[in-house]
Order: sequence, then C-alpha cells, then structure tokens
Amino acid sequence: MMAASLLRRDKKATAAHLKADLNRTDNSSGVRQLQELLDCVLNPEKPAADTEALDWCKCLIAGGEGFEEFCKTVRSYDNATLCGLVWTANFVAYRCRTCGISPCMSLCAECFNNGDHTGHDFNMFRSQAGGACDCGDSNVMRESGFCRRHRLRTGENVPSVPRDLLLMSETVLPRFIICILQYLRDGYTEPDTSAERDLQKVLQQLEPQISFLEDLTKMGGAMRTVLTKILTNQQTFKDLSMGQEENVYAKNNYEKYLSALKNSGLVSSEEKAGAGAGAGAQAGAAEPPPGAEAGAGAEAGATAGALGLLGATAPASPDDSNKEEDQDGGQCVGQRKRVKLSSTTKDPSIMDSLKHKCFLEELLFWTIKYEFPQKMVTFLLNMLPDQDYKITFTKTFVQHYAFIMKTLMKSHESDTMSNRIVHISVQLFSNEELARHVTEECQLLDIMVTVLLYMMESCLIKSELQDEENSRHVVVNCGEALLKNNTYWPLVSDFINILSHQSVAKKFLEDHSLLMLWMTFVSFFQGMNLNKRELNEHVEFESQTYYAAFAAELEACAQPMWGLLTHCKVKETQEYTKTVVRYCLETLQIWLDAIGFVDEPAPNQVTFHLPLHRYYAMFLSKAMKCQGLDLDSLLPDQEMLMKIMVHPLQIQASLSEVHSNMWVRNGLQIKGQAMTYVQSHFCNSMIDPDIYLLQVCASRLDPDYFISSVFERFKVVDLLTMASQHQNAVLDSEQERPMLEGALTFLVILSSLRIHLGMGDDEILRAEMVSQLCMNDRTHSSLLDLIPENPNPKSGIVPGSCSFEDMLSAVADFKAPVFEPGGSMQQGMYTPKAEVWEKEFDPIMVILRTVYRRDVQSAMDRYSAFLKQSGMHTGNPWPPYKERTPLHPCYKGLARLLHCKTLHIVIFTLLYKIWMDHQNMSEHVLCMVLYLIELGLDNMVQEDKEEEEPCIEEHCHDSWFPGTNLLTNLHHVINFVRVRVPETAPEVKKEPPPSTSAEASTFSQNLREAQVFSLVAERRRKFQEIINRSSTEASQSARPKSSSTRWVPPGTPPQLVTEILEIRESMVSLLVKLHQKLSAKQSALSATWLEDMDTGRHAHGDGITAIERILTKAATRSRQSRRCIQEICGKVCPPVPPKKNSPSDKKTMDKEERRQRARERQQKLLAEFASRQKSFMETAMDVESPETEAAMDLGASEPMESEVLYDCVICGQSGPSTEDRPTGLVVLLQASSVLGHRCRGEQAKKLPTCDQEHVYPADTCGAAHDVRLTLMQRFFKDSSCLQSVSIGWDGGVYVQTCGHTLHIDCHKSYMESLRNDQVLQGFSVDKGEFTCPLCRQFANSVLPCRPGRGTEAGAWRAPSSKTTSVLVKEVEDQQDTLGLFPVSSHTTESNLSKEMELVIKDIKNTTQKKYMDYGRNPGSPDNDFLFMYSVARTNLELELVHRGGNLCSGGASAAAKRSCLNQLFHVLNMHMRLYSIDSAYNPWNRLTQITPGREADGLDEERPEVPMLFRDVPSLLIIFVLTMPQPLRKEHFMCVVRMLYNLLYAQALAALSGRFSPEERQAWSTSGALKKNAANADKSSEALLGHVIGELSSERSVYDVNLEEPSMLSSSVWSPQSIEYSLQQFCLPFLRLSCLLQHHLYGDHLSGCPEDDEFSSLAVCLGLLAPCPQTSNPITSASCLEWAVGAFPLITQWCSEVTGLSDSQAEQSLTLLVQDPQWAPPHLLQLPDNYNTIFQYYHRKACSACKKVPKDPALCLVCGAFVCLKGLCCKQQGICECVLHSQHCGAATGIFLLINASVIIIIRGHRFCLWGSVYLDAHGEEDRDLRRGKPLFLCEERYRVLELQWVSHTFDHINKRWGPHYNGL
Repeated sequence: MMAASLLRRDKKATAAHLKADLNRTDNSSGVRQLQELLDCVLNPEKPAADTEALDWCKCLIAGGEGFEEFCKTVRSYDNATLCGLVWTANFVAYRCRTCGISPCMSLCAECFNNGDHTGHDFNMFRSQAGGACDCGDSNVMRESGFCRRHRLRTGENVPSVPRDLLLMSETVLPRFIICILQYLRDGYTEPDTSAERDLQKVLQQLEPQISFLEDLTKMGGAMRTVLTKILTNQQTFKDLSMGQEENVYAKNNYEKYLSALKNSGLVSSEEKAGAGAGAGAQAGAAEPPPGAEAGAGAEAGATAGALGLLGATAPASPDDSNKEEDQDGGQCVGQRKRVKLSSTTKDPSIMDSLKHKCFLEELLFWTIKYEFPQKMVTFLLNMLPDQDYKITFTKTFVQHYAFIMKTLMKSHESDTMSNRIVHISVQLFSNEELARHVTEECQLLDIMVTVLLYMMESCLIKSELQDEENSRHVVVNCGEALLKNNTYWPLVSDFINILSHQSVAKKFLEDHSLLMLWMTFVSFFQGMNLNKRELNEHVEFESQTYYAAFAAELEACAQPMWGLLTHCKVKETQEYTKTVVRYCLETLQIWLDAIGFVDEPAPNQVTFHLPLHRYYAMFLSKAMKCQGLDLDSLLPDQEMLMKIMVHPLQIQASLSEVHSNMWVRNGLQIKGQAMTYVQSHFCNSMIDPDIYLLQVCASRLDPDYFISSVFERFKVVDLLTMASQHQNAVLDSEQERPMLEGALTFLVILSSLRIHLGMGDDEILRAEMVSQLCMNDRTHSSLLDLIPENPNPKSGIVPGSCSFEDMLSAVADFKAPVFEPGGSMQQGMYTPKAEVWEKEFDPIMVILRTVYRRDVQSAMDRYSAFLKQSGMHTGNPWPPYKERTPLHPCYKGLARLLHCKTLHIVIFTLLYKIWMDHQNMSEHVLCMVLYLIELGLDNMVQEDKEEEEPCIEEHCHDSWFPGTNLLTNLHHVINFVRVRVPETAPEVKKEPPPSTSAEASTFSQNLREAQVFSLVAERRRKFQEIINRSSTEASQSARPKSSSTRWVPPGTPPQLVTEILEIRESMVSLLVKLHQKLSAKQSALSATWLEDMDTGRHAHGDGITAIERILTKAATRSRQSRRCIQEICGKVCPPVPPKKNSPSDKKTMDKEERRQRARERQQKLLAEFASRQKSFMETAMDVESPETEAAMDLGASEPMESEVLYDCVICGQSGPSTEDRPTGLVVLLQASSVLGHRCRGEQAKKLPTCDQEHVYPADTCGAAHDVRLTLMQRFFKDSSCLQSVSIGWDGGVYVQTCGHTLHIDCHKSYMESLRNDQVLQGFSVDKGEFTCPLCRQFANSVLPCRPGRGTEAGAWRAPSSKTTSVLVKEVEDQQDTLGLFPVSSHTTESNLSKEMELVIKDIKNTTQKKYMDYGRNPGSPDNDFLFMYSVARTNLELELVHRGGNLCSGGASAAAKRSCLNQLFHVLNMHMRLYSIDSAYNPWNRLTQITPGREADGLDEERPEVPMLFRDVPSLLIIFVLTMPQPLRKEHFMCVVRMLYNLLYAQALAALSGRFSPEERQAWSTSGALKKNAANADKSSEALLGHVIGELSSERSVYDVNLEEPSMLSSSVWSPQSIEYSLQQFCLPFLRLSCLLQHHLYGDHLSGCPEDDEFSSLAVCLGLLAPCPQTSNPITSASCLEWAVGAFPLITQWCSEVTGLSDSQAEQSLTLLVQDPQWAPPHLLQLPDNYNTIFQYYHRKACSACKKVPKDPALCLVCGAFVCLKGLCCKQQGICECVLHSQHCGAATGIFLLINASVIIIIRGHRFCLWGSVYLDAHGEEDRDLRRGKPLFLCEERYRVLELQWVSHTFDHINKRWGPHYNGL
C-alpha cells in the first residue's frame, strides 16, 4: 500500500524523503519503504522499453537533487589515476613504442597530445577491435609518457566521500542490476530455436538501462567503488538471484537461467552421461561419470587417460592406446575423426558447467551468451580502472574462457565477436602482474591450452600423407570455417599475449604435461593442406585453402614459438630448451610412426607445413647460439636424422618442381604456396628453419648419402651421365635443366647460408637489408615490411644490437622524391651504397628471399649497371662470389658435403657435359658448379691421414677419385668411364670390343668401376645396412626394393647399351678448356699466367674471371695443383670433342653466325626507328625552339603566298584544309573556373584548422565580376551591359590542343571504330571523348582550320603610313560590311561551315547553363554574343596566367605551342558576324567621334546605355576584332588598339581620382588646368587628370557619395611618380592581352624584357610608341596616347555620360568607376605543415549540411569547403556532395583532400582519379589510408605540381588512371 502512495507523489520529493529516512540510525522503516517502492518500480514483468523505472532510479540515486548536479558532485570525488577511456572499432588512437612496456599499449588522442612524445617512435592507428587508454597505468607504459593530467593526479588529495552521498546508490543499484539480469534471462532462448533477431531485439530494449550503467561508470572512482562492491558481493547475489518465493515470473526466469548454464562446460551434460554409460573400456578417454566428481579418483583417471592418448609417457605402449581408439564406437575411417581428449588440467572444473557466485559472473555470462553486445563490453571495460574489480573480473573471464570458445564457434558473426573478445582480453592479459596472478590462481595456461585443443579437435580429419590407407595421424581440415575464417584468432592471440610475460612463459616451460599437450596441438598442423601433384587433367576446382593453412601455422604455431624463444636467451634457461627439444623429438617420432614412414617419401605429394620440425630446428638454433649447449647431446641417432631430413628436403625439391612447371595442372594456387613459403612474413618461420634443419642433418650424416639423396629428390640422377643422350624416367626434357639448376642452387644455399650457423643478429639484419635493396630500390615502409620480423624485432633497440635505422643508413643512400614533370609521383627511396654493390651483394641470399623469379634478374641487372657505371666490368657479369662468415664450430661437419666423392663426380660430369655442349646445360649450371668448387676450396676439411688409408683400400672398387679432398681430386685425371646409353647415341661404337685378354686387362685397370649410378645405388645399399643393423623392426617393415632396378626406367632395358668412353681429363683441365671456350681465344691462359696474376682483379666479372679465380685459389692452396695447372696451360689445344659427329659442330657454327647476322639486322632496324622517332619528336612535341612557333605554322618556312598544309595523323596525307574536306585540330574543351578563383593578394588563403579561422570567397575575381555585372544590369540597358563586360571567369571554356591535325571525315570514322571497340576504359566515346591517334592525349572535339594562307601573309603586315583619322574611317567602314564571309561564297552551306557550327555547339555544351545565361532573357542573341567573345577572353587570360601573368619572358612558351587561339578566333569570328551591332549604338563611334547628345530624343524611355567609362576595354577589343571581316589588316588592328588605349587611359585617370582625398583632388585639378594650354596637353597626364576631375565634379559630383570613409590610400601623399606608376599598372593588363592577341593573329614575335620595362616594351610592340634607342628619359603612359579627335571634348563627352545619370544610378557610379584590373595568379589554399593539424580538426568535424560527422570527410583545396565523400546524407537529385561541389566550385573540376586517407582525388567532369598525396612522412613516403600512422609533413614540391596541373588544366593528360564516378563521390 505504502509503495502505491509513494508512487503517486513527486519523484524528487519522495527521493529526498527516503534519503533522510535512510540516514537515520534506525533506518529500518526507510529501508522497508524503499524496498517496497523498488518492488513496484523495478518489476521485471513491465516491458523493458518503459522508461518510467529508469527515471525513478535516477531520482532515487540522486536523492532529491537533479541527476546532473549529482553527477558533478560525485565526479569531484574521483580518485582515479588511470585514464581508462574505452573506445570501439574505428576510433583513432596512438601507440608509442618508446613509452610502451607492453606492445599492446595505446593512448587516446587527448592523453597523447597532452604528453610529450617528441622524437619518439609513435604512430596513429585506427582501432580494429576497440581498446582502452593506458595513460596512468605504469604496468603497461613508462611514467615519462603519462599526460599532464594523469602524471600529477594521485588519489591522496581527493577528499573522502561523504557517507550519505552514495547511500541510495548502494540500495537501489543491486535491484536495478538484478532487474537487467532478469530481462536478459527472460529474453534468452537457445539459438537453435530463435533467430539472431530476437537477441538483438532484447538488447535494443535494454539499450537505455545499459547506457545508464555506462554513465554511472563515467562518474569516476567513487561510483566505480560502489558498483564494484555490488557486482562482487556474493551475499547480495544469493539473496536476489532466486527471486522472491511468491514471484512466479522470477522463478521461471531462474529456471531458464539454470538450463542455459547447463551446457556451459567444455563437455556438455549429454555427452557426459553417454560417456559415463559406455566408458568402461577406456578409463579416462572420456569424462568420468558425473557422480565421481567428488573423489580424487576421477581426476587421476582423467590424467591417465589423457597421457594414454598422447602415447608417450603413459604406461601403455602407443600401439595399444591407438587400437583402443580405433575400436571406439564405429569411428569409421572416411568420416571426420573426432578424437576424444580428456582434460589434464589439475582442475577438472573447466569441464563442468559454470556456477555463478556474484552479479559480475552472471553479467559476463549473459554478455557471452548474447555474443558480446558493444554496450555491455564497454560497461565492463569502463569499470577496469578499479583495481578490485579488475582482479575479480579477470578471474571471472578466465572461468568463462571455455564457454567463450564454445559460443564463438557457434556464432554466425564470429568476426565481430572475435574483435569484442580481444577488446576485453587485451586489457586483462597485457598486464604482467595480473597475468601471473591468474596463471597461478586459476590455471590460466591449462585452461587456454585445453580450450585450444578442444577447439581444433572439432575439425580434424585423417592425414593422407605417406601411407594413405593406414595412417593414424590426424590433421586439421583447412577447408573448415574455423580455419578459413580465423575463428581461432582471439584465443591464439590471448595465448601469445600471455606468453610474452617472462614469469608466465617460465611456468609454461616448466610444466611438462602442458608442454606435451601443446606438442599434440602443434602436431594437428603437421602435414596439413597436403598437395598431390596432378599428372593427367588440370584440377577443375582450385582450392584456396592454403591461405588458411599458412595463417594457421604462423599464428597458432610459429608465433607462440617465437614467444617462448624470447625467454630462452641465456645460459640459465638451458633446461627449458632441452625439455622442448626432447618433447619435439618424441612427438616427431610418434608422428613418423603414425604416418607409417619407413625410408622413402611418397612420390608426388608435398605439404609445406611441418611445425614440429620447425620447433625442433628453432630451439636447436637457440641452444647453440645463446645457451652454449652441445649440439650432439640434442640430436637423435643417425636413423632418426635421416627420417627428419626427408620432408624438409621434399619441400625444397618441390619448390624447384613448381618453378619448373611440373605442377601446372594443380593450378595457380600451388605457385601461391611456393611464394608464400618464402615470403617475408613467413620465411623465418618456414624456409629458414627448414634449411637450418637440413644443414644440421648434412653436418651429421654421411655426405655421400646426403648428396645422392638430394639429386635423387630433385629427380636429376639420370641426367648425370657422361653420355650425350640419356633416358629420364621421371622428367620431361624441358624440366631437366631447371631441376638441375634447382638442385645445384639448393646445394650452394645449403653450404653457404649462415643465418643460423654463426651470423650475429646485426649481420643477419644487414644481409637481409642488402638483399632486399639489391632487388629494387625500396621505400622505408616496404623495407620494414620485407625484412623478416622475429629474430630481430625492428622497433625497440635490443641491447648491444644495431637498430634498423642505423643499419639502413650504413648500407643505403636516401633518394629524395624527385618529380619528372608530367611523370608519376615518386616516393622517397633507399638505394644501396656503391661499396655495398662492390663488397656485399650476395646473389645467394637474393635467390633465397625472392618471391618472384624476376627479382633475381632485376638484382643482376642492377648489379651489372653498377659495374658498367663504375667501370669495373663492361660485359655481362656473373653473380659475384661472396666470402662467408666462419661456421660455428659445432656445424663444421657441413664442409664435408663439399669434400665427398659423390659431389666431385657430379661436378666432373657436369664440367665435361658443358664442355661437350650436351643438351640441357646452361650458364647457370656452370655458374653454380664453379660456386661449389670455390666453396670447397674456401672451406677445407682437416683430416687425419691415418684413418684415410684403409678407407681408400676398402672403397677402391667404386672410386673415381683417390680421396675426398677437393684440392687433390681437382687434378686427378680420369681416363675411361663406362656409361649406359641408348643404342642410337653417337657414342655407340660400331667395331667389336677388344678381343685379346691383354687389352681387356688394361681396360679394366684404367676403368675402375666408374659410373656414378652404381655408386649412388651402393651408397643407398650401404645405408640400408646401417639402418638394418640399428633396428631390426625397421627392416622388416621396409619394402624390399632392389637397388639395381631403381635407376632403370621400366620397359626400356633392351635399348640401353653399356659403352666405354675415353675421357683423359681432370677437373682442372676441363676448367682450363672451358676458360678457353668462353674467352674464344686460342691461348688465353699461357703457361706463365699464374705468375703475373693479381688477385684483386677477380671479385667482379663473368665466367672467365670466375674460372681464373678458382685456378688461382687452387694454385695458391697447393703446389701440386700449381704445377698441374701450368702444365695443362702449356699444352692445351683447341677442344676437339672426342668421338663426336661433325654435323653438330657445323650446327653450332651456323648458329653463331646466324645470331651475329640477326643482331646486325636488329641494330639497323633500331637505328632507323630511332631516327624516325626523333623527327616525330621534333615536329610534334615540345622541342624547345622559339623559332617554330606553333605546330600549325610548320608551313611558314615555305614561300609566303602558299597555302598552309596540314598532315592528317589518321590517313597520313598532307594537304590544305578545303571547304569540302576541312582539316581540324585535335582539341580538348573544358570548363574552367581557375580565373574566377584569383584574388587580389599574392598570398594564398590559409586552410582553416580551428573554429576561429574562415575562408571568405567574396574577394575572388569571379565574385567581383558577378557583382559588377549585376550592378550594371540594375541600371543600364541589358544588351549594352552584355557588351560591356566579359563572363567566363567561372565556368569559362578553355580550349587546348596537342597540335596534331586530322581530316574531319577521318575523325568521324575513327570515332566509329572507337565506339565499336568496347574494351576502352577511362573515357566515354558517346560524349565525344577520344585520345589523339598519334600522341594519345585526351581530347573531345575537333576545331576546323580555316582554308587559305598562313598567318604571316605579307600584305597584311606592311607598315602603314596612313594617318590616324583615315584608319579610323576605314575601320568604321569595315564594321559595316557585315555578313559577307570570305568563305561562304556559295549559297549552300559548305562542310566547313557545318563543322564550325558543330564546334560552337560543342563549346556551348562544355559548360553548364548557369555559366552562359547572364542576360535578362536567356538564349537571346545578346547573351550568345557575350558568351562567344568571353570564350576568346578566357583563353587569352589563361594563356597569360600560364606565362606567369606577364609577357616578360617573351618567346613561344610551351603553352603557346599548344595554343589554338588562331583557329579558335576564326571559328568565333564566323559565328559572331551573324550578329549585327546596331550602328547607332556602335561603341566605335563613341570612341572616335564627338557625337551630338541623343538624350534630347525623348524616345529613350528605356534604361540608358552603359557609359564608356564603365565598359571593359579588353572586352571591346575582342568584340571589334571578332566582328570585323577576317583576315584583318594589321594597321586596322593597331588602330583599334590605339583608340581603345585612349579610353582605357581616361578610365585609369577616373579610377585614380576616385582614390584621392578631396583636398588632393582640388590641388590636382588646379595644377592640371594650368597645363591645359600647353602645346601637347593632350599627351600630358596632369592636364588630362585635372580635366577628368573637373568634369566628374561638375553638376552632381560623382565623388560626393563616398565621403563617409576616406579611401585606404589617402594616408599617403600622391607624387607624380606614384601617379605614373599606378596609371601604368592600370593599363598593363590590357596591353598584355592586346600583345598576345596580336602575336596569335599576325605571328608577331614576343620579345622578352625585364619586368620594370614591360610597359614600354609592350607599347612599342603594339605600335603605341616609336621604338626609341636611348632610354635616358623614362617613358610616360601619356606619351602613348594618340587622339583621333580633340582629347578634351571627347573626355568631356565620356564623363558627361556618367554625371548625366539619375540619382539612383549615380550612387553606384564610383564603385563602377574605381576598378582594379590587376589580379594575382590563382593559388590553391595554403596547407599547414603537419598533417595532424588537419586530421585532428576535420576527422571529427560535423558536416555543415547534414550536421553529422561524415564517414569519409573531404576538403576542397580550392575553396576550403568541407564535404561528405560518398555520403548519402548530402545527396541531391542522385548526385553526391563531392561531385556537386566540383560543379559548383570548379565548373566540374574538383580537387579534394580525403581526410581519413591523406590522399587527393581529382574529379573532372564524369571521371575521377586518385592523384596521390601531398603529405609525406620523414622518409618521403605517402601513407595512403593512414595505415602506418606516422607523422606526415607537407611536401611543397608535390603541392606545387598539383597547383600547376590545376592552373594549366593538364589533369587529363598527366594522370593516367581515370574511372567513371557515376555521381557517387
């Protein structure tokens, strides 16, 4: 009852009242009241969406205050010293390696920016899974890196919390939390019955409640303490969890909860029951029956069972336990085999269902059940700064670990879930203290390993490696989702994380049963993803499982291994290494038994995954390198070594097979595997350990056995015969050479690689770096990426080791990013120093590390280029031989490989075959053979002579050579060899064998059983015996193979014959003969050459040098060799190949000659091609020579009168352009707003990077002209307005050409062919786009050329002697002859005029409608007229901008040569002369005559004409030129310019006078009046200025308007000099434009001049001034004036037009008068130096249009607008914001900086391209998408290039990769 009354009262009052009650000493009534109220309010039967309950809770907790106030109060008691800010995926955070103790350390942006990290190794990153800020946590980072806030705040100075503040919270919150839990219990249904949605729905309804909890955690330490108490209090949980007895609802909930708990153990209850029933046979292979849990017996049973399974340490023999498994309940072979493992954990509870003791545990349980909803995760993590909570939560998390794994495996959203799990676990396990604590208290390691084992067991299949039928080994199935989607990743990553803590790793290494379990886990991956070579058909389906396999081995096996290895660095940890090695060997033995391995690997199958071998190898290496253990103590017996060696060797041979195309039928994926195996992220966990293991085996096994195994594995034994022909049972002949090269290269790598055999970490890093740099110049980041990570971590400096940066600067030079103009953007690159090429280039290391074979070639090319450049060697060099680091003493057995007879026989045979030119030999084979000989000479083996003797006797029958030492064997002569050859071979002798026994006996003496193959077979036999002696069982299981038949291909014996060849050579003699053959000279080596050898010369060179180097070495090592060499050199004769038929000789001769001829032919062709190319370059491209003006003027050198001839680049004909078959220029039309973006100031505007800064667009050229036109249109007649200004500042059409011409009809057919060719990308043929057929430049129209003479026709240029007045009259007459085109003499329209019409249409379609219609009535002729002449104006103005804004440089700049203004003018001229200018209003008359006043007519009810002084003079010039008949005589052009200059001058004076103060005006007016009567007053600026001021001040003075604020310049006093300067500046733009126009119309040469003389030089050029030789007196602008009528009356007339305006107009007249025609060149915005400034301000800034923070924010670099890229929020009419903005701001050209990617994209019309980045890091590299997150700095050159491309409109030509954007950007 009471509760009901309380509910009706005001919430705040009730809360205050209850709080008071609770505070009393006897608070029982208060407690009762509150509980009843809560029963009502927090009734779980109400729908969760009802927010009433939440409001009540807020009020009650605040105890009568406002909730906000309450939050503030609680916050003031915050005693937290940690930041702990939790973030979710995609948040931008920082990581500083200098400050971090754990590699997972991360900081929020605020803490990072408030800390001092200058000079640290930090980066910004986008969080993948979410994280939390570690600032203030000294377990994870060094205190020096804390930010200011967390460095100072310790908990001491915070006042303690008053008891009553949080009293209500303590009572209300437990009820609130159980309420949430009840909702969660109620909403949960087992996944099989419910859909995902239902869970999502429950969560959505609970959103406000969970957010409320999250808000509570943000109140700081005080509130977190309360929450921790509640969450961890077991009593409260007991009281509330069951629900009250009478509440049925709560009871049902509880039932649901219990059933959900049932299956939370690792083994579900049903499985347990089943196992209990049928588990009599196997004591512990399944979980003990539930009843037995209590007793210790159960645990014991469990352990025994598990060990039994592992089969190593269990009492039962491995066979028994395996048999037992096979009988286990019909597990048939084909199906997936689910191995039952039982727990070996000391704590069997991990198997059982969970039991919860507090709220926290149940909350986490539901968090997992609901698959980690983001809000719950954030709430749980927000609590972590509370230490008590942290410990309890970590334990709870560990307790639920198995349950997490089960849920993860069932989840459909495993990716999201994985991220959320790691988000939590990384916070817990990165902390060493905590990790150690949980390891000790909760058996964390046991749990993790067991959980991982269980997880992998779910996808095991039977291994098919080796013995498919009887294999007992199981491996993971890489096709399973678990592996394919990396579902195991979170668990493995946690495991790696905790192993990084020394204390934890040591516990792991000390726990033998755990180690054994782990080895079992690793063995699941041993031999996975088996490849079987397809021999017949190509596979129909290429599986991509290899990605999963490589990832799994790297993450699940290799990374934990590296983690453990980091803790085995010192002598004290020897025991650990020994244990691991012991278990590795045991597990390997089990594995070999399980797959049924005897002595030969199964043919045609290979697996790249041998993690057990690699664990063994890496721990061995560590033991040798760091712990000083004895190698032999860790190695197994010889037999085991032989077995261990088989599979890694198989991989090496398979690599060679893959590269020899023997696996092509398996598809591309097998190549992918071969590449991944050696790729930089994998190589040090895969190929390096494999090769090391083979090196260890080679150093301990019999070298002859090892070598013959290698050649057998590589399948090239049959090739190693002296015979010229042979049969190979296993290889096609084209595979023989690459396989032989592979085998030899492998032997070279094996005997020369020292990565694990004695190189220090620094040396390794150096060698890796050099090999990568030799392949290609590299950027810093790609080097970091390419250098294998683990043995030498790149970041963080290991004591005593060299850091990455120091090493880099030692071996490489930095090449700063260079710009080829128009080329691609270069990155900063590192390139090897010269001495590195000279001394350290190691081709063997390069071969080992190349993923693509072409990189080896690239390294060799670069090496030979270096040798050529430094003059060391000019020919084609061979890979240099490099001296090696000495071997670690315990591996010195490796050198015996090079000193064994088998190898020497192979070397001898190959030298012989190469000398005899047998097939399938190659330069590479010789190179590797020589390399092996040289390695042998450099690595001599000290032998004891006594042992050697008997041994020789014993093996006498099979020896080619007396001993094993290479030095002595080198000069041992071999006389006869017996070979088996096919009958058809040339060696087969036709005469019968010798009959007399005497001959036979000499034969047999000479012969010595000599043939390699019997030798190999015998080695095999010998070893079979060793094996049989050591193990009798093995021999029984060994399949009997007769070794004699092994080498003979089946079915062919009849054709093989044994022959005896006479050889009589030694290796030395063969070397000398090869030297002679290579150098192609008779006696290259004279008998005395050894004396005059200098050894230094030999380091670099080709095969000749290599042989000389070897002979020299042999001679210096032994006197006998020296004698022998001299002897051979003395008597050597040209090689007559014995018993070889001559035709083949002839063949080789012919071949050489043919080659020579072919080479000459090729040279000739190339030379011809080059000369053609050169001439093309000279005519078509920018070969800078000011003489050839424009590409069209090529005809100009011919006699003046002749017509211009054009070459058509399509049909190749040359001829004039005619009416019927016009020729056109290839042009690109584009709309441009570059001119409109110019400003007055030279300085570029700054990009705003804080809220106070802005970009104001109002002062741009485009805006100013718009304002001016609108003003005019308010007062004056529209048609007249439209002729008084130019448009096209924004959206003007710019025309550019590549200078190539084509027939217009050819062009049409070209377009047709393009339209039919669908493969074209990058431009749209339907829009008329194409690429120039010759130079491939982008274009979209063709501009017809005018028929007739060239531009420089003489008659039009003759200097005139006519007076001004005559010329004025002539011009006037010409203006009246309208409509008479010289072209259209026919009545019909010619092809030419049709084409011209079409081009005009194209021009109009180029820009948008809004940039064309400025008139009152759109589409009127006036409007058209304005648009047409503005096109001309735009192009002239842009050319000026490209020339740098003035004409001082003179000459024909590159822009001019590409200019097509001449043709453009003719087209526009033809079009504009269709419009007549009403002669009454003809501006020409008003320029040159004093007209009677027309104001009196009274008819002029319309608005007045625009006064002459307001008109734009350059526009008038273009109008006159375009409306007069072409070609215009030069004298007339000059006359027009002269008359317009007068008007301009008057405007300049008027504008100037408007800037004076009234007093100055008065003074100048008076002084001017005095000079008026002087002789040449009309050429005196002072007189004219005075006159203008006088005229404009009369009647209603124009100057009165602007009195309120004196002009800016009035502070300075005007002197005559400053007046002259400003008049010249006012006139310059017009003079530049006129000069340029004259240059294009008449081909006048533009002469350069210094900037201060620009005015006079232009005036002379335009004929305004007579060229004067002496420059003593300065030129005045007034002296250029030449009036047709009286100056003063004319000016008076112009002024009266202004003063005669009505009031409303007069107000604005000063604004219209005072204009400044000068504009600064266009610039992009000025960017800040550091990219972070932009990023921090903009990446969280809200868009001004949609008020949201854009997902992909972008910035316009022209005007600074902030837009949403691809955002649907700002889409209008189906067009996204960036495209819209590009149309509005740049007339369809946009330059945008993508904030989140640091790159710039260009939008041009309907296409876009990625331009690159203008921000580079300290190493001159871009960081696209900010993946590396290193600090970026503005690269000025790049930005200048971008600006230049924008201004010169060359984006289309320079950037190659364009694609359509479909309005979606």
